[in-house]
Amino acid sequence: MKRLSWFAAALVAMLFAASPTRAENYAIDIKGAHAFIEFRIKHLGYSWLYGRFNRFDGQFSYDEKDPAQSSVVVTIDTASIDSNHAERDKHLRGADFLDASKYPQARFTSTSFDALGNGRALLKGNLNLHGHTRPIEIAVEHIGNGLDPWGGYRRGFLGTTKLALKDFGIDYELGNQSREVELTLSIEGIRQ
Repeated sequence: MKRLSWFAAALVAMLFAASPTRAENYAIDIKGAHAFIEFRIKHLGYSWLYGRFNRFDGQFSYDEKDPAQSSVVVTIDTASIDSNHAERDKHLRGADFLDASKYPQARFTSTSFDALGNGRALLKGNLNLHGHTRPIEIAVEHIGNGLDPWGGYRRGFLGTTKLALKDFGIDYELGNQSREVELTLSIEGIRQ
């Protein structure tokens, strides 16, 4: 009997050790306001115009042992654009730019995650914005992870990318200096 229980314990240990690692799943912390999607674009080449999207949602999975298995999905409410100027925001929501009534959501779905070392990675995926889907690349930095004061477990990343407005069918003439928008995504997730 003793030999059988020792064999069963060894078998369970071997199966557990041989089982593939699993990515941890995280929900982006929207309720706690620990996530931001911000943008900036040059204004006439003289200064930067800054803004953000106030409503978005998403989740990601991350596997420390096999980062290539990681994935991200983020959905943005395009009508939530906020550049701190009501009239400008109305224009940005309109047909010249986001056309939020026709295209109420933008969606990013990752296709690959390539770890580069030292907490850095290159996240690739498809962004659907303004009725156009294009591949984009996001430079990612792993900020940190660990327990929170409420008994949960969190992980955070910072991502940056540039988008050419014309690639997404937005061709309102803003001048040569204002053809690309830079996005910064500061994402903190709660492990599920």
